[in-house]
This record gives sequence, structure tokens and C-alpha cells, in this order.
Amino acid sequence: MTHQDDDLIMISALEHYSYCPRQCALIHQEQTYDENLYTLRGRAVHKQVDEPEHTVEAGVRVERALALWSYRLGLTGRADVVEFHGATPYPVEYKHGPRRQKEHDDLQLCAQALCLEEMTGQAVPEGAIFHHSSRRRRVVHFTPALREKVAQTVAAIRHMAAAPTLPPAVNDARCTHCSLQDACLPSVLTAKTHQQDVRATLFVTES
Repeated sequence: MTHQDDDLIMISALEHYSYCPRQCALIHQEQTYDENLYTLRGRAVHKQVDEPEHTVEAGVRVERALALWSYRLGLTGRADVVEFHGATPYPVEYKHGPRRQKEHDDLQLCAQALCLEEMTGQAVPEGAIFHHSSRRRRVVHFTPALREKVAQTVAAIRHMAAAPTLPPAVNDARCTHCSLQDACLPSVLTAKTHQQDVRATLFVTES
């Protein structure tokens, strides 16, 4: 199955969905986006690679802000940096924090690799996350399991988009770093759910 231009999912949606499905829906379905300290830091880091640019560094061709797409998976987006080691693309995603392993970062990078494979016809076995705070790269190997997780996440996002309601709020540790707290209202919505549960059992007698 191939997808048309008006049916493509943003690659960044995979990272958002992996972190929190409700956050993904608010950003990509409701077009809701607010800033906080973490998003501002991320935006500052990405300014380094936001403008399309072609350079050659130590014999390696480097493309910045490279447009990506996959009609097989139905994805579109942009890579921060793609290095070409010979004919082999090597995607590099910039993150503002210290070096750490997070599945949602790896999913986003692997989705870029799958797009590059479709666009170039070349195998892309690995890429890297560049952590700006530590100025270090973390290599990500695009294993069969990670590739399958990308496909599963894309399918889950499409299923979410077709649902009549947004995913429920969770109100856990993830919310403290999320810029969408005011739009999401996790504490209010989960409190309402708790109140409904209490009312449902308030007058239930034990036999």
C-alpha cells in the first residue's frame, strides 16, 4: 500500500506518540502547541540545522534540514543532518539534553532512516542522536525490531486519528515536562474520572 501526499504523517508525530498519545493528538490533530523551558531549549538547538545547507566536511557530504518522505509508510518530515558516507546515508538527530537513551528518540531517527532507504535505494543500518548538552553522539542501530516498532507506531497514529475522541489524560511524571499542561489539563480530567468511579460505587451494597 502506498499513501498520497494528503495522507502523510509527520515523522515528529512518532516521537510525540511514543512519549504520550494524548500529546501527539493535541499537536498533530488539534494543532495545539505551547512553549516551555524544554521546548525553547530544543528550538535553540535546532536553529543550528534549520536552514537547508549542503557542505562537504572531511570528505563527507553533509545535508542539513533535508526533506524526507516515505510513500510506503505514509511519512513526511525533515532530517536535522544527513551525512553521506560514500553512497550510504547516515541520519543525525539533534536533541538539547544530555546523552541518554529514549525509545521515542530512536523511533524518530529510525523513521528517518526508512524514508532515506526508500528515497535513495541504499540500506541505512545506523544513525546517531547528537546530545547538545554533552556534545556527544549516541549511535542507534536500526534493528528489525525497531523498524517493526516504527510501522506499528505509524499504524497506531492512524488509528488514533480516526477515533472520535482524544486519548485520555494520564497525569503522571511525563506531565511535569510537557508544555501542553494548560491545554491538556491532566489533573482536572483524571480527577473527573476518579469522581465518576466514586459515584458509580457510592451506593453499591455488599451482599
